[in-house]
Amino acid sequence: MSRRSRAREVALQILFQDDLNPDRNLAPSEQFCRDRLHHDQALVEFALSLVAGVRRNRNELDALLVQQAEHWSLERMAVTDRNVLRLGAFEILHTETPGPVVVNEAVELAKRFGAEQSPQFVNGILDKLLQKER
Repeated sequence: MSRRSRAREVALQILFQDDLNPDRNLAPSEQFCRDRLHHDQALVEFALSLVAGVRRNRNELDALLVQQAEHWSLERMAVTDRNVLRLGAFEILHTETPGPVVVNEAVELAKRFGAEQSPQFVNGILDKLLQKER
Protein backbone atom coordinates (compact mmCIF):
# COMPACT_ATOMS: atom_id res chain seq x y z
CA MET A 1 0.00 0.00 0.00
CA SER A 2 1.39 3.40 -0.93
CA ARG A 3 1.85 6.11 1.64
CA ARG A 4 -0.88 8.23 0.06
CA SER A 5 -3.20 5.21 0.03
CA ARG A 6 -2.66 4.94 3.79
CA ALA A 7 -3.47 8.65 4.18
CA ARG A 8 -6.69 8.17 2.18
CA GLU A 9 -7.60 5.25 4.44
CA VAL A 10 -7.22 7.43 7.55
CA ALA A 11 -9.22 10.24 5.88
CA LEU A 12 -11.98 7.72 5.13
CA GLN A 13 -12.05 6.62 8.77
CA ILE A 14 -12.48 10.23 9.90
CA LEU A 15 -15.23 10.89 7.32
CA PHE A 16 -16.99 7.69 8.40
CA GLN A 17 -17.00 8.98 11.99
CA ASP A 18 -18.28 12.39 10.81
CA ASP A 19 -21.14 10.67 9.00
CA LEU A 20 -22.20 8.51 11.94
CA ASN A 21 -21.68 11.23 14.58
CA PRO A 22 -22.44 14.56 12.93
CA ASP A 23 -22.51 16.46 16.23
CA ARG A 24 -19.17 15.21 17.53
CA ASN A 25 -16.21 17.42 18.37
CA LEU A 26 -14.00 17.49 15.26
CA ALA A 27 -10.79 18.38 17.11
CA PRO A 28 -9.76 14.78 17.96
CA SER A 29 -9.72 13.97 14.21
CA GLU A 30 -6.41 15.75 13.80
CA GLN A 31 -4.75 13.81 16.63
CA PHE A 32 -6.19 10.54 15.34
CA CYS A 33 -4.72 11.36 11.93
CA ARG A 34 -1.29 12.19 13.37
CA ASP A 35 -1.21 9.00 15.43
CA ARG A 36 -2.36 6.73 12.61
CA LEU A 37 0.14 8.22 10.15
CA HIS A 38 2.99 8.11 12.67
CA HIS A 39 3.38 11.90 12.65
CA ASP A 40 4.57 11.91 9.00
CA GLN A 41 3.86 15.60 8.39
CA ALA A 42 3.38 15.35 4.61
CA LEU A 43 0.91 12.48 4.93
CA VAL A 44 -0.95 14.12 7.82
CA GLU A 45 -1.34 17.32 5.78
CA PHE A 46 -2.54 15.34 2.76
CA ALA A 47 -5.11 13.35 4.78
CA LEU A 48 -6.38 16.42 6.64
CA SER A 49 -6.66 18.38 3.38
CA LEU A 50 -8.89 15.62 2.00
CA VAL A 51 -11.04 15.59 5.14
CA ALA A 52 -11.34 19.39 5.17
CA GLY A 53 -12.18 19.45 1.47
CA VAL A 54 -14.93 16.85 1.81
CA ARG A 55 -16.35 18.62 4.87
CA ARG A 56 -16.28 22.01 3.11
CA ASN A 57 -17.80 20.73 -0.17
CA ARG A 58 -20.08 18.03 1.17
CA ASN A 59 -23.35 19.50 -0.15
CA GLU A 60 -21.91 19.92 -3.66
CA LEU A 61 -20.37 16.44 -3.59
CA ASP A 62 -23.56 14.82 -2.34
CA ALA A 63 -25.64 16.52 -5.04
CA LEU A 64 -23.25 15.32 -7.76
CA LEU A 65 -23.17 11.79 -6.40
CA VAL A 66 -26.96 11.57 -6.32
CA GLN A 67 -27.03 12.71 -9.98
CA GLN A 68 -24.56 9.99 -10.97
CA ALA A 69 -26.10 7.23 -8.83
CA GLU A 70 -29.31 6.55 -10.67
CA HIS A 71 -32.06 5.21 -8.41
CA TRP A 72 -29.87 5.57 -5.29
CA SER A 73 -30.34 8.16 -2.58
CA LEU A 74 -27.40 8.91 -0.31
CA GLU A 75 -29.37 7.49 2.60
CA ARG A 76 -29.71 4.13 0.84
CA MET A 77 -25.97 3.84 0.24
CA ALA A 78 -23.84 2.02 2.78
CA VAL A 79 -22.01 4.50 5.03
CA THR A 80 -18.63 3.25 3.81
CA ASP A 81 -19.58 3.52 0.12
CA ARG A 82 -21.04 6.99 0.61
CA ASN A 83 -17.83 8.26 2.18
CA VAL A 84 -15.51 6.55 -0.30
CA LEU A 85 -17.55 8.26 -3.03
CA ARG A 86 -17.34 11.66 -1.32
CA LEU A 87 -13.59 11.29 -0.97
CA GLY A 88 -13.20 10.22 -4.60
CA ALA A 89 -15.50 12.93 -5.93
CA PHE A 90 -13.60 15.58 -3.97
CA GLU A 91 -10.27 14.40 -5.38
CA ILE A 92 -11.63 14.31 -8.95
CA LEU A 93 -13.10 17.81 -8.70
CA HIS A 94 -10.68 19.68 -6.46
CA THR A 95 -7.19 18.16 -6.64
CA GLU A 96 -4.47 17.57 -9.18
CA THR A 97 -4.56 13.78 -8.71
CA PRO A 98 -5.26 12.14 -12.11
CA GLY A 99 -8.84 10.87 -12.36
CA PRO A 100 -7.93 7.22 -13.10
CA VAL A 101 -5.68 7.19 -10.01
CA VAL A 102 -8.52 8.56 -7.88
CA VAL A 103 -10.95 5.92 -9.15
CA ASN A 104 -8.42 3.13 -8.57
CA GLU A 105 -7.70 4.34 -5.02
CA ALA A 106 -11.43 4.59 -4.26
CA VAL A 107 -12.07 1.07 -5.58
CA GLU A 108 -9.24 -0.24 -3.38
CA LEU A 109 -10.80 1.45 -0.32
CA ALA A 110 -14.18 -0.05 -1.24
CA LYS A 111 -12.58 -3.52 -1.52
CA ARG A 112 -10.93 -3.12 1.84
CA PHE A 113 -13.78 -1.60 3.85
CA GLY A 114 -16.99 -2.10 1.87
CA ALA A 115 -19.30 -4.97 1.04
CA GLU A 116 -18.89 -7.44 -1.82
CA GLN A 117 -20.61 -5.16 -4.35
CA SER A 118 -18.95 -1.95 -3.12
CA PRO A 119 -16.00 -1.89 -5.55
CA GLN A 120 -18.24 -2.12 -8.64
CA PHE A 121 -20.68 0.41 -7.21
CA VAL A 122 -17.93 2.93 -6.41
CA ASN A 123 -16.20 2.36 -9.75
CA GLY A 124 -19.41 2.89 -11.71
CA ILE A 125 -20.38 6.15 -10.03
CA LEU A 126 -16.90 7.71 -9.99
CA ASP A 127 -16.31 6.68 -13.59
CA LYS A 128 -19.52 8.46 -14.63
CA LEU A 129 -18.44 11.54 -12.68
CA LEU A 130 -15.02 11.44 -14.31
CA GLN A 131 -16.57 11.23 -17.81
CA LYS A 132 -18.84 14.17 -16.97
CA GLU A 133 -15.90 16.30 -15.79
CA ARG A 134 -13.76 15.73 -18.90
